[in-house]
Amino acid sequence: MSKARLIITAVVVEGRSQADVARSYGVSPGWVSKLVARYREVGEAAFEPRSRRPKCSPRRIPTEVEASILELRRSLVERTRCRT
Repeated sequence: MSKARLIITAVVVEGRSQADVARSYGVSPGWVSKLVARYREVGEAAFEPRSRRPKCSPRRIPTEVEASILELRRSLVERTRCRT
């Protein structure tokens, strides 16, 4: 049984306080609060680990710019092949 499941069960089913559960399991009260809120929002899916991957990449090059770069590279390769 995962630690998240134990914590959520202790708070929701057993009715223990979030602070007490946090102390018992050696985790932060904020994490307990997040787990319980997630359980109330999505149900059983809250027990599954979630990805830490960012939803977006602020430094990613726009697809139009990427396509232009690739096309430029192709044309430069073609030019160098014709000269040799």
